[in-house]
Amino acid sequence: MIAFLQGKLADASPTNVIVDVNGVGYTAFIPLSSYEKLPPKGGEVKLLTYHHVIPREGTHQLFGFITREERDMFLLLFSVTGIGPKLALNILSGSSITFLRNAIASGDSKSLAALPGIGKKTSERLVVELKDKLGAINWQFLPTK
Repeated sequence: MIAFLQGKLADASPTNVIVDVNGVGYTAFIPLSSYEKLPPKGGEVKLLTYHHVIPREGTHQLFGFITREERDMFLLLFSVTGIGPKLALNILSGSSITFLRNAIASGDSKSLAALPGIGKKTSERLVVELKDKLGAINWQFLPTK
């Protein structure tokens, strides 16, 4: 498992980055919130990662996050039935962690259904499957607005 990447930012777009780690370039998919926090090209960057393997296809995908909060929310979203890593990343890119946390905690499935790629059933599933899990994470350091 790859826990993090640390090196020079070789290239970046709103959806992915290439990090040069001692001469090896790693591509990682990122949420828009991480893209906004990246240093300029050539700058030192550290990404917390999630390494996803698709056995039937024989492929590997690497997802990167600037903050632990982004990675934790990604993993929570990904744990929901029917939500894969790409959709979890799209959800994270389409809203703030605070919005997601508050909408799930308050059972606001209508607001969640407005996110890209999320319909009524998926938004209801998010609330049902994550409401209790949110308490297991230490969110006290996140702002409420």
